Amino acid sequence: MTFTGQQQPYTGRFAPSPSGPLHFGSLVTALGSFLDARFHKGQWLVRMEDLDPPREQAGAADEILHCLEAHQLFWDGPVLYQSHRHDAYEKCLDFLRSRDWIYACDCSRQELHLTQGIYQGRCRNRQADVQFPCAWRLKLYDLPDHTSSEIQIFDDLIQGQQIQDLRTAAGDQILKRRDGFYAYQLAVVLDDIEQQITHVIRGRDLLDVTARQVFFFNLLKANTPQFGHLPLAIMPNGQKLSKQNKAPGINPENANQNIWQALHFLGQNPPAELKHQALNQLLDWAISNWQLSRIPIRDQVV
Repeated sequence: MTFTGQQQPYTGRFAPSPSGPLHFGSLVTALGSFLDARFHKGQWLVRMEDLDPPREQAGAADEILHCLEAHQLFWDGPVLYQSHRHDAYEKCLDFLRSRDWIYACDCSRQELHLTQGIYQGRCRNRQADVQFPCAWRLKLYDLPDHTSSEIQIFDDLIQGQQIQDLRTAAGDQILKRRDGFYAYQLAVVLDDIEQQITHVIRGRDLLDVTARQVFFFNLLKANTPQFGHLPLAIMPNGQKLSKQNKAPGINPENANQNIWQALHFLGQNPPAELKHQALNQLLDWAISNWQLSRIPIRDQVV
């Protein structure tokens, strides 16, 4: 099984989960990734992260796509749905299993709670009974026949250099959950490889998991995208604006105002005279004048 390939022209992506409508924080991420792709005359893809049916909201995927279109954030090519990629995920798990790079884990919730969020590798050197429900974990350090260090270093396009010790900050990550659903950490890397993604502009809430994704790309001998993590939109109480925190959906009928506010959030500061112009004129200005260096590093209250 090979994952290698030539470096491709700029290809970015926006990957929402259909667990609710598009909110302002999601729009910021969509707009940031869209503008970076268009500024570099690249492709911009949309991927629907519909891996967790219990959390999904009926009709949310179509509503998100409609909202993107209303804001004239038009994507290239067909939308990729992760729910259609199960065979590819399972094929990769078989490959990893054959190399002894993953292992079954039957730890209970109580046992995992004692690890305080960092899995200590209890099942690494024991045989879990796979006749019963098990998770499958990727070995993030000390892999057989693999010399990659557990210390991962990468340069974030917005947040600067990042250094993480996977042994102490991450622990062995789940690639397939005990309930049979495929995990984000497996799907996101395989989908980025499949779609030949070269640049990932996304929210800063995913910065902490990026090092383990870089490790996974390297393990599969695949081209690793460049990452840039945008500041988060937070509420006055300090909570992230998110579907989980019941953030209200944005109104597509206010597309011009929404894009204007998102551009200011991203530090782009469009001229005042564009505020009441046609949306396509505002976006044309934003594409031509896009600068990553203007983006604030810290989260902002909205």
